[in-house]
Amino acid sequence: MALQFPDFDPAAFTIPALHLGALALGPFAVRWYALAYIAGILLGWRYCVGLVRNQKLWGRSGPTASPQQIDDLILWLTLGIVLGGRIGYILFYMLVNPDQRSELLARPAEAFEIWKGGMSFHGALIGVAAALIFFSRANRIRLLALADLVAPCEPIGQCFGRLANFINGELWGRVTTVPWGMVFCNRRLADANGGICPAGPMPRHPSQLYEAALEGLVLFLILRWATHHAKWLQREGAVLGLWLLGYGAIRILLETVRNPDEGMPNFPLGLTMGMILSIPMIAAGLVLVWRALRRPAQIQPA
Repeated sequence: MALQFPDFDPAAFTIPALHLGALALGPFAVRWYALAYIAGILLGWRYCVGLVRNQKLWGRSGPTASPQQIDDLILWLTLGIVLGGRIGYILFYMLVNPDQRSELLARPAEAFEIWKGGMSFHGALIGVAAALIFFSRANRIRLLALADLVAPCEPIGQCFGRLANFINGELWGRVTTVPWGMVFCNRRLADANGGICPAGPMPRHPSQLYEAALEGLVLFLILRWATHHAKWLQREGAVLGLWLLGYGAIRILLETVRNPDEGMPNFPLGLTMGMILSIPMIAAGLVLVWRALRRPAQIQPA
């Protein structure tokens, strides 16, 4: 017997309307999707600050950045995540899909409606990379060392983001017969689509939860081992390479149970857009880890 998708409300709470004379502002619905981004950024920020304050993790050259520099970096990263994620979604998914491309051209304002979902992880990755490049140059910090510091924090936001995808009832998995298969249909989803749920009546993999667990929790623990036990923050590029390798491999694995985006071209060898964008991550990760492990670590002096 399949599980039934809960009747989640995508809005966590609603801020009542504010009346200023004849002017009324609101009401404003605060969505779980927005809260997931806020929680991921704030917790990632505090975790990053904790890394630079832990002297045991660093070699003789000391931490890559100061806590004050991390505070400044958060704004750059937030802009990179939001702008890169949305632009990437438009480029990699909406413009490739003929139906979405036509809708976007007819309603250009839809490009700014990020509260409805539609963010690309790989686009956000490019946006974050651009933010790190500009910040490292402005503050004269080595780029790879700065990326090593940010990479262990990413799975925190990834976990919250995938949980928000689940609450929204989006990015569901392929049809399955496993006992935990879930029918992604409830009153909200049906009402929003003329009485028909987009995922149909068949049980599907709850792939959003798989991604929250593997891309979020498991990858976080792997990187935690690298930073706190293997001391890879003393090997420039190693932590970043491990994250690229780990995320790319996990994403390709999960693409086999995640339902492909509708309207996408038929890529060769059964590949999906997520797989194609993750293959370069694995290649880059292998090169960075190999390069970092060839060099001696910066041993902390007694």
